[in-house]
Amino acid sequence: MRPPCETTARYLLPIFRALIAKELIERYNFTQVEVAEKLGTTQAAVSQYIQSKRGYGGINRFEESMEIIRSVTSRIARGIAEGSMDSEDVTTGLCNLCKALRGER
Repeated sequence: MRPPCETTARYLLPIFRALIAKELIERYNFTQVEVAEKLGTTQAAVSQYIQSKRGYGGINRFEESMEIIRSVTSRIARGIAEGSMDSEDVTTGLCNLCKALRGER
């Protein structure tokens, strides 16, 4: 038996980061370096998120929840871009998303 946070860290966190990274770059014209700084990861990881080489391995586990996941990640990307969300807010957003998904199942 795995605790929910372990599953989140293994599967949801990479999806979460990948979707936010793509949106920040494609919609808000952030650089990979800027995204890496905002997400607390490396530029190389962001590059892999953008190329869909990283962050999509467990996406089939959340297929039925992708609408809510995309909604939350889009709102967080907007908050980062507008400067109204800091790293603590992003973490809280991920925790709230995890709780919402657990409540869904």
